[in-house]
Amino acid sequence: MRVGLLGAGRIGAWHARFLGGHPLVGDLLIGDADPRRAEALAGPLGARADTPDTVLGAGLDAVVIATPTSTHADLLARACDAGVPAFCEKPVAPDLRTTLEIRDRAAKTGVPVHIGFQRRFDAGYAAARRAVQDGRLGALHRVHLVTADPGPPPAEYVRTSGGMFRDCHIHDFDILRWVTGREVESVTAVGANRGDAYFAVAGDVDTSAAVLVMDDGTIATLQGSRYNGAGYDVRMELSGTAGTWVVGLDERAALRSAEPGVDWPSGDAWADFWERFEPAYASEIGTFLEMAKGNAPSPCTVDEALEAFLIAEAATLSLHEGRRVALAELR
Repeated sequence: MRVGLLGAGRIGAWHARFLGGHPLVGDLLIGDADPRRAEALAGPLGARADTPDTVLGAGLDAVVIATPTSTHADLLARACDAGVPAFCEKPVAPDLRTTLEIRDRAAKTGVPVHIGFQRRFDAGYAAARRAVQDGRLGALHRVHLVTADPGPPPAEYVRTSGGMFRDCHIHDFDILRWVTGREVESVTAVGANRGDAYFAVAGDVDTSAAVLVMDDGTIATLQGSRYNGAGYDVRMELSGTAGTWVVGLDERAALRSAEPGVDWPSGDAWADFWERFEPAYASEIGTFLEMAKGNAPSPCTVDEALEAFLIAEAATLSLHEGRRVALAELR
């Protein structure tokens, strides 16, 4: 397959590793707004570097979009119009209106699109989903989600990220729907600024919490931080009438027991999301390539990404207006 990769930054570089060594990829083309960065990434992989426009027009069999969020919608629209199956990192677009436009564009052209939510490809989340589906947890009553970074992103990233709930917790919102098979009806969100001033300047928060009510009455709680000194911490706790399962509770969890004589976990905490989810990212790209060849459906369509984005929008609105927001208000 001739595959294009747009974006040679940190995320693009990780995807390039998986694409460059994948047996389905015979020709890899890398495009970036900075030609030198594209060349530096392409060289060791034996790939070709060019401008994003040239890569898109090179007769691709598939394209991976790992550029800044503000460019996602335009590149996705161009891929759909060209009939090229596309993988795009979340989110589809920085706003709801454009996300809806891309959803309609993809539906009209019929081009398969895969939006990147790598937690769906993590073994722990997949096992928890099966446990919910086959009844091992009984009737699900409560879910708790945590996403905490060991250190904050730079100020220039925060200014254009869309905020904590759209940028960071959208992963929690997607995986909540995917694991439980239920929809969110309402969100009540709060946040605080406990660290660098640039979060508040950007209208964002560095510490977050929310209560989400699901369509079957299940209560989900969420918490997040940009300053988790213990390390990278991503967990999901699901509690039902027959048991409680926790995703991310392993020897590298960023936790320490306060109980005397308990030395657990014994391993070093995960350093960042790439280290924690590397196998999931690799599986995600492999699944996309199979989709592009027509061997599998999209594992996360634009419609599904839209649902996670709607929850993020509701949470952001709740944060700024100080009230419970029903998703029905946004539909």
